[in-house]
Formats: sequence, C-alpha cells, structure tokens
Amino acid sequence: MISILKFNESLHINIAATEKTAISDFSMNIKAFFVALRYYHIDKTNTTYYMILLDKPYVSKFLKETIVKYDFPALDTGNITEHGELSLISPEEIIKNFQNDSNSRLYTNSENSINWVVKNLGFTKLPEYINVFKNKVEFRKLIQKMYPNFFFREVGLKELDAIKLEELPMPFIIKPAVGFLSLGVHKVLNQEDWARVKQLIKDEFTEAQSLFPIEVVNASSFLIEEIIEGEEFAFDAYFDEVGEATLLGISKHLFSSDTDVSDRVYYTSKETIKQYLEPFTQFVQQLGKEANLKNFPVHVEVRVDKNGVLIPIEVNPMRFGGWCTTADLTYFAAKLNPYHCFLKNIKPDWKQVLEEMDDEIYSLVILDNSTGIPSKEIASFNYDALLGKFVQPLELRKVDYKMYSIFGMLYTKTPKNQFSEIEEILTSDLKEFVE
Repeated sequence: MISILKFNESLHINIAATEKTAISDFSMNIKAFFVALRYYHIDKTNTTYYMILLDKPYVSKFLKETIVKYDFPALDTGNITEHGELSLISPEEIIKNFQNDSNSRLYTNSENSINWVVKNLGFTKLPEYINVFKNKVEFRKLIQKMYPNFFFREVGLKELDAIKLEELPMPFIIKPAVGFLSLGVHKVLNQEDWARVKQLIKDEFTEAQSLFPIEVVNASSFLIEEIIEGEEFAFDAYFDEVGEATLLGISKHLFSSDTDVSDRVYYTSKETIKQYLEPFTQFVQQLGKEANLKNFPVHVEVRVDKNGVLIPIEVNPMRFGGWCTTADLTYFAAKLNPYHCFLKNIKPDWKQVLEEMDDEIYSLVILDNSTGIPSKEIASFNYDALLGKFVQPLELRKVDYKMYSIFGMLYTKTPKNQFSEIEEILTSDLKEFVE
C-alpha cells in the first residue's frame, strides 16, 4: 500500500513536472511566434511549392543554413555543393511541381542556372521574365514608355570600330547586352577615351567567356546609353502571386570617382532604407505591371538624381545580389532573411524592422583585383592585414582570385564617426595586401 502511494505520488510529481515543462515550452513558442509577427506580415495565400537552384560561382553559408533551417527543396545545377552537404531534390521534382502549380516559386543564387530554367521550364513564364531583364536592350525597350526621352542604342561587337561618335551623347556608357558584375561596363568621356575602351572590352571578354556561360556573359551585342546622373542604389524585391511588389533591402553603391564603375563598396543602414523604401517600392511596382511579373525575385540597380528622379540602370532576374551579397548584407543589418521572405511569401513589417535596427553602417566590400597586377602573377593576399583595417569585420569570404580576379568579399559594421575606413578601402588599389 505504501509502495502504491509512493508510486502515485511519484507519478503525480512527474505529471506535474511534465505539465510545467509543456506550459513553459508552449509559452516560449508563443513568445517566439509573436516576436516573428513583429517583423513579418505572413500572406495566407502562400504558394504550394518553393525551390532553390544552386550554381557556381558561390553559395554562402547563410543561404545553405537557410535551406536547412526551413527545409527548402534545392537542386544543385552546377556541382557547387559537397556530397551530402544538403538534402537535394531531382530536376524532375521541380518540373513536376511547376506542372502541378503555376504559382510555384523558384530562386537561384546564380544566373548560371538560367540555361537550366530555359531548357526545363520553358512551359512557364520564367524564360520570358528572364529574357526581358537579362538582356539589357530588351529591358530598355520594356521601360521606354516610362522613360521616353532616355537615349539607348544596340550595337554589335564587330560594329564598335564603325560607330560615329557625333551621333552619340558624350559622355556615354557602353556595356554588354548580357553581362555580370560590371564586366565590360565602361564610361566613355571623349574620342581618345573611346579607343582605350574598345581595346579593354575585347581583352575582358576573351577571358570572361571562358569562365561564364553565354547566358550570363555575351559579347556579341552591346548597349550604348546616356549617362545616368545621381547616386546609385541596389535593392532586392519580389512579386507575389497577384503581382504585388515587396522590397527586401536597400543598399547604396559608392564610387571612388566620376569614372569609377566598379562594385567595390555597397552599404546599408536604417537611414538609407527609411529614406528610399517608399519611392523604390512605387517604382518596382510599376515595373512589375509593365512586365506582368508574378512569383518572381529581382535585384534592381537605380540612380536617383538631385531632384529625386529615379532612373533604372538594370534589373537582374530570378535572384538577389550576385554571389549571395545583398541579401546576406540585409540579414547582417536588419536580421531579415530575404530568401525566406520570397519563398514563403512573407512581407516584412518595415516599420518594426527599422525600429529594431541600430544606427551603424553595414557594408559589403568586394575586393576586386585593382592592383594592376595580373591575378595569376599574385602569390598571396594578406587577409589578416586587410581585416586589421576595420573596426568590426563581420565575415570574410575568400575567393579563388586566380580564377575570378576577386580576392574576396568582406562584410563590416562601422560606426558613423569611423566611416573613413570604408572611404579608404573604396579608393585603395589593394597593392599593400598582395605579394
């Protein structure tokens, strides 16, 4: 009898403890749920299928962690992941998902996957969306009604020597109709400058076409357009199943001079996002209507002049910033995950996000080889010396510079009163770090 009583007492205690733990866990989960609600508006009209294509040249640790955390189906189209690193799906599954649900969503970290999409998902709207943005000439035609006075002209590579400069607005920009990472983008200031630029273009594309597919870099056609004045910005966004646009981060692109066209520094901050969130959202919504975009992510580059007039530079389809750059920068700065937002149809509560952000400046530094020394002749890069130049480096991503002519990507957090460290790296030729 005593043993039974002891058993009952023990059972009662265990049940009570279990109930207490369950209540505690439930309370924690409810608390986490409402914390999440502070940052997101979750759209109940979520799509059935959401998938990610992974390809070269780079997949960030953060994107991989996102795939694992949310169990996002992923396909490696470029042998970029290690065996067993991620649980991957088959190409047939992605094709079947789109056949079953036209509202399915697909994100890719790299435009190298475009060829796969065109070949396998030709029955969807994706190839059409890709072409109108990937081809910069087609993009200019798309927005011609929005900007009827903007000058642009398409020319072939073999036509460069026959161009009559008096027919063009001087100065002007020339860039490949299909390009990547400012490759082949040049500002022409005068007739003497034009001779130099033409030779640079020929040299650059001889190397680039051995590294990237023709869908990513194509030197057969170039776009000549008037100079777009003003400050430059990049932002990520997506369109939902009814075409409504949602912004997922804004960064400012810094330049070292009027002739600089490199991608050395982008930065974001509470102040930057707050100032441009509304006008950029209005623009991208109008853009989406022109192209009838739905269930589609984009990376947009624009300039804003001194009068506040916005003119787009280009739109990159099916992804956010290349090399997992701008989406990861947004996460560092705002603790907002753009990959998760797009794939799960989540619309950030920007008012709350901005209230929670600090006042620091978060920068992405792209360490392109500006040394003047061919990458193959550089024995090493002193990353430790580089990191010593910054108050708070957040993450360094080393890159095979002999292959891509980029030493790496650096994310930093900088107090406003120490922004000089960003200005210094912006103008540095990086020679002090190489051997």
